[in-house]
Amino acid sequence: MAAIQHEPPKIAYSIKEACRASSLGRTTLYNHISAGRLRAVRVGGRTIIPAAALHALIAGEA
Repeated sequence: MAAIQHEPPKIAYSIKEACRASSLGRTTLYNHISAGRLRAVRVGGRTIIPAAALHALIAGEA
């Protein structure tokens, strides 16, 4: 029997991953970030969205 490998849960998303996970467009995500409704963190040259922040936005809590 083949071993099943489980990925650890994501703690943050790139913009591209957040678009796929939320079905929202890139511009929409950046609009939410600039309006303060979606928290984003710059790490090096990348913009990272914490998973909890994306979940809160989708749940209407942001």
